[in-house]
Amino acid sequence: MDQPPTRTPGSIEGDGQGAKLSFMGHILMENRNALIVETELTQASGTAERDAALAMIDRHSPAAKRITLGGDKGFDVTDFVGELRERNVTPHIAVDAHLTKTGKTRKTAIDGRTTRHPGYVISQRIRKRIEESFGYIKTVAVLRKTRHRGTARVGFMFTLAAAAYNLVRIPKLLAAIPR
Repeated sequence: MDQPPTRTPGSIEGDGQGAKLSFMGHILMENRNALIVETELTQASGTAERDAALAMIDRHSPAAKRITLGGDKGFDVTDFVGELRERNVTPHIAVDAHLTKTGKTRKTAIDGRTTRHPGYVISQRIRKRIEESFGYIKTVAVLRKTRHRGTARVGFMFTLAAAAYNLVRIPKLLAAIPR
């Protein structure tokens, strides 16, 4: 008797193909020096990026100090922006105001309180630096295809690769300091 194929949580299956584990690596970067200050690895899901961002903010920053969080259009969700504001975090998130299929402009969660400040424009320009760290981790640290299995092991390798990126970045920062 044939058994239906079983799905592993976080796996992606296609017709006639085996399951592929899918992980998402998340990085919290400070903008001034583009150093990675927090990492997290999660199983791929529709809300994994936003959930990981909130968890990393909770672990990293004290609630009393106001910080900003830069992000792409995928973070422009009313619930997420509300949770950031509850945590005393200013959301410097790219506005997702595309036209819907019905021809209406999508309602954005980012309002004029945020976008009118010059710091918002600077954050939007600097947030692209995070792609450099992902590029390093995928190519130099060879994590495009991991050799390990399991969230704990892959997460350790992801954090180790992020630390290596910081070690490569620090001498460049020191060389830029005027003496």
